[in-house]
This record gives sequence, C-alpha cells and structure tokens, in this order.
Amino acid sequence: MICGTVFLGIMAGQAAAQPVATAPAPATEKAWAPPTSFSDWASSIKFWGQVEAGIVGNTQDPNNGANYGALFTDKANRPILNQLMLTLERDIDPKATSYDFGFKLQGMYGSDARIIHSLGLFDHAIHDRNQLDIVEANVTAHTPWLFEGGIDFKGGLYPTPLGFEVIDPKANPFYTHSYIFNYGLPYKHLGLLSTAHVTSVLDLYLGIDTGTNVTIFDGDDNRRPGGIAGFGLNLLDGKLTLLALTHIGPENSKRNTPFANSAMRYYNDVTITYKATDALSFTTELNYIKDDGFRAEGYGAAQYISYALTDTLTLNGRAEIWRDNSNFFVSTPVNNLDFVNFERGYSPANFYTAVRPTTYSALTAGVTYKPAGIPAPINNLMVRPELRYDRSLSGSKPYGDGNDKGVFTISADVILGF
Repeated sequence: MICGTVFLGIMAGQAAAQPVATAPAPATEKAWAPPTSFSDWASSIKFWGQVEAGIVGNTQDPNNGANYGALFTDKANRPILNQLMLTLERDIDPKATSYDFGFKLQGMYGSDARIIHSLGLFDHAIHDRNQLDIVEANVTAHTPWLFEGGIDFKGGLYPTPLGFEVIDPKANPFYTHSYIFNYGLPYKHLGLLSTAHVTSVLDLYLGIDTGTNVTIFDGDDNRRPGGIAGFGLNLLDGKLTLLALTHIGPENSKRNTPFANSAMRYYNDVTITYKATDALSFTTELNYIKDDGFRAEGYGAAQYISYALTDTLTLNGRAEIWRDNSNFFVSTPVNNLDFVNFERGYSPANFYTAVRPTTYSALTAGVTYKPAGIPAPINNLMVRPELRYDRSLSGSKPYGDGNDKGVFTISADVILGF
C-alpha cells in the first residue's frame, strides 16, 4: 500500500568569502522517471525468503500445554516454527507521479498459517500444526487520477490495512501479539482496495471484498461481500500519523448463524503514531468489534513505545487492556484444525475459553536486536526476547489451566531473511 508523502530536504550553502570560491550546489533528490521498457520495469522485481521461529516459556507450565489467550504463540514451553515465507514482488515506486504497476505473490508454511489462512485455500490440505497458506496474491497500480497524489489500487488477496501489528513479523515490535491483533481485527481480504491521496495530509480508503479471511472458493457459504472505508492523516511533516478504518460485512456461516447473510460484523480500528525524535516513537491503538450474529462485542486499547538505543538495539514496550464483553472472542484452539473449522461454521469447536466475560490486560517489555555485519545470503537477522504479564481484571481465572488470574511468560523469537 502506498500511503504517504515524500518530503525533500534542501540544504542552504553559505556565500563564499572570496570571489574565487564557489558554494556547493543545493542537494536535490532525483526526480522519478517511469520505466522505459519491460526489462527496466522488471529490474526492480525482488525475490526473498524469511523464516521465524520462537518459544514461549510459561512460568505456570500448564497441564494443557497452552498459553491461554494466544493464537500464534499458543504452545507453552516448546519451540514453534511460525513462518517460512517466500515472496516474489515488485513494489510501486512511492515517488511515482504517473502510472506505475506492481504485484506481490507470497506463500507461507508454518503454524501461523492455521490462523491467518483464507477459507477455500488449503483448508484441510495438511492436518498437522504446520500448514500452508497464500498470504498475498495481488496486483497494484498507481494512477495520477483526480487528486494531488493520485489514487493507488490493490486487487486480489491482501492483508488487511486495519491495525498496527501485521502478519510479517519483522514489522512488529514483539514476538507475541496483542489481544487486538488476535481477536479484534481481520487478517486478510480478497477484493479491491483503493487509496486516494487527496492532499499531502489526507488519504481516503475505500474497498470491496469477499469478507474476512475468505475467498470465492469453498468455505464462504454466506456469499455476501464486505467493505473497507476510512481515512489517514499525515501531520507535522510526517511525524504524526493517524489511520482510522472500518470493515463491515456478514462474516458468519449459515451453518451456525440464523440470517447469516444479514448479520453484520463490524471491525473498527484507529492507530495514531507520533515520532517524537529519530529514536523515540509512540503508537496508540483503539479497537472495537461487534458481531450481530452472535450478539458479541469486544473493545480495548493498546499503547506502544519504542526507543532505538543504537542502530542494532531497540527497546520496546506495550500496555494493553481489552474487554471480551460476551466471552466470545478470546480463546485458544485445542487442535490444529479448530480455527478453520470454527470459521467454516462447524461447531462445537474445541477451544479453551474463560468461564465468563472478561477484561484482559497485558504488559510487555522487550528488545529487538539486529546484529550488524551479517554475511550474504542472509540479508536480515532479528532476535526479540520479551517479558510479558497477562492478567484478568474482572474476577475470572483463565490462565494456568483455569486456576489463575494472571501469568508471566518469557519469550523470544529469531527472524532470518534471505
């Protein structure tokens, strides 16, 4: 998604004291020029891979072996292969002022594929924990239409633009995910999304899709579309950004929801990021989800802080509170196909859940270490240890096999790019 404004810095040289001296020319950035041939366009195609693996140490060592409230890091005290991802892509140039075209094809193998997959793609192809998924398969275009910055289009299968945390782990501050990412947001859509760069300050989003985590193939039996709408603001020369988006559509199966075609699910998310200095940034996320079919709602907020100590070491913090007002959203699947079966409408599903509506809180502190001087073919290496404390604020005891209000976990993952 191309969503931003390029700012050019201009250096002013002082006048020379002697006539024979010449002041340096002001620094300028090379203007964008469209590709002149297919080979020129294809020269910016990239192929890359990435693997992520980690472990979550649960101090309670639960008998059921589950980290309650987690989807992607649900196994306690055992290593997890989260993702092995391969990507072929050409990005649209963010400086493009006329037509530019790109694409992205991304596939995944690993335990994350159980959760983020789109219904109708490899639903039951593998019954093991590590499964297959197509994360992205889309084409993109920048057009100089209507507005100051033109309009960008993305068509096909793509990750949701809602929210702060994302599927690609290297763009996140932590190994474990927030409750918002786990339960308050969609993961992917199949459809068409447009971003209009109305001015250097305002972007408008509008899209139509098949819904949340579904395709046009077997799996989406309500056969009704959903849609995205919202806006983005770029303020203070890009130091302050706001993204407010909503996704609305019928998301439940006719197998378990009466009037599934008209029972709406509403995802609403606002993300505000302030870059106080080159090293220090703050991000606030506000989230609300409502499902008419199950008469369920959840809502909460998360606050992030990030401080880069050096080029290789960054300190990260996250504080979150999230309310599952109907004891519907927060759960942990037991078996490898539980999540996909629940989305397809087969119930009862095997999930660990709290016994009542619960307000969840979590405090997370960690570091991101990116060692320098890594030899080729490795192009990216990240190590992210963290300490996290989760606690129920409403009397329920969802942790430690249903016996505790809170739990400490010590986690770490490694991300290797090639």
